[in-house]
Amino acid sequence: MNDWQNFYVIAGSAAGALIGLQFVVLTLLSSLSRRVSMQGANVYSTPTIIHFTTVLLLSAFMVAPMGSLGAYYAIHSVITLGGLAGFVYSLNNARHMRHAGYKPQKEDWLCYAILPLAAYALLAVSAGGVFSIRLTDAGLYGIALATIILLVIGIHNAWDTVTWHVFDRNEPPSQ
Repeated sequence: MNDWQNFYVIAGSAAGALIGLQFVVLTLLSSLSRRVSMQGANVYSTPTIIHFTTVLLLSAFMVAPMGSLGAYYAIHSVITLGGLAGFVYSLNNARHMRHAGYKPQKEDWLCYAILPLAAYALLAVSAGGVFSIRLTDAGLYGIALATIILLVIGIHNAWDTVTWHVFDRNEPPSQ
């Protein structure tokens, strides 16, 4: 796992910083004169924080000292369960997208439903694959790929949320 230390330190640091930045931006945007439904926030903003938090936790787990084979398997069991939980969460979120007071576009379906489902499925399968001697390297690369996908989705969705709040103010166009 020593070969993966730098990767997860960078990914975890980025996720931690982006979580903080997301909170700052949403706090600043709260002063804009617009009403946003809680359901819309749960469908579009909350998953972004979930993805960043997943990357942060993955990074912490992957750089944690693993003094024994039992600890190694325990951590990968937790990651497998986290991948399954993320998959179920993303599936539920995709179901709620239809009723969030906004008609999702193709890009929304891709970045808020399809890619998160794929990333969490990859995470669960890859972490589970670490238990096999033959699949250990493939499993570690799969976890890394899922980490990057979740980080990039989070960045995209954070940008999408901010630009929506700034540019779509539900006000009539000025003359």
